[in-house]
Amino acid sequence: MRGAGPGLTAGGPDPGPAACPHHGPAARRAGTTGGTAIHPVPAWRLPQNGCVPETNPRWRLAEQVTDAVRRRFFAEVLAAGVHGALAHGDDAEESGVTVVVVTHEPGTGPRPATRRVDGSVVELVVIDAGEYLRHARTLTTAWPLAADQYLTTKATYDPDDWYLRLRDTHLARLAEANAEEFAALAREAWFRGHTAAVDARRLATRYEPEAGLVALAEARVAVAVVDGLLTRTYFRDGPDAARRTGTAWLGLTELAHRLEEQAGRLAERGRPVSGTVADLFR
Repeated sequence: MRGAGPGLTAGGPDPGPAACPHHGPAARRAGTTGGTAIHPVPAWRLPQNGCVPETNPRWRLAEQVTDAVRRRFFAEVLAAGVHGALAHGDDAEESGVTVVVVTHEPGTGPRPATRRVDGSVVELVVIDAGEYLRHARTLTTAWPLAADQYLTTKATYDPDDWYLRLRDTHLARLAEANAEEFAALAREAWFRGHTAAVDARRLATRYEPEAGLVALAEARVAVAVVDGLLTRTYFRDGPDAARRTGTAWLGLTELAHRLEEQAGRLAERGRPVSGTVADLFR
């Protein structure tokens, strides 16, 4: 992502800041984030997201959900938008639609719900603005898989450009984070990746191939997350993480080698994965 912050690498396509013919000035309710500029951009400029045609049935479905929420909870809703494939503009037929409704106060707005509507699974997520901003300011081992929702959101309703504030809040937190903080998170994630790889190997040696494949898939994503933390790279989801880091094609032996490489890099950064009993209390 160009200008996304110090040392920050983004996943997903980058079509550039071309104007979208489907979301011109008439797109009065739809702000957009996921771009790189710190200052607000016009709603029809999609510098990082793909263009979502108004004929897209998932987009129309997201707008219908948003309109229904606004009719019922107009005074309580601050903003609403989608992230994931629909926000990036590369969703497919029957792709899921996640509409995030941001409320002014906690405990207000609609109840979270999920239904299949017109062939697509629609998830209605409700969160108050304060809590969402706290999430955006918090870095955890899940950061490589969580950052995209803060940085790439296509708004279906955002009269006050609140999603730009969400993005800028997250970028500001990333700018504050130093290498030591990310190294500490990467070491914590490394233990999860190592455990997942050990579980996959155990199942393989017990001749449980089906369960072993499931564990192997989890291990590939877990190891990819470590790479993401070591390089400050975020991904759109687990499969994207495995694809971009190359772990999607690794077998058990290759995963073990990648884990050892990561352990060496962590040791160089002062976060060794091995130690003594005494080290558990330091």
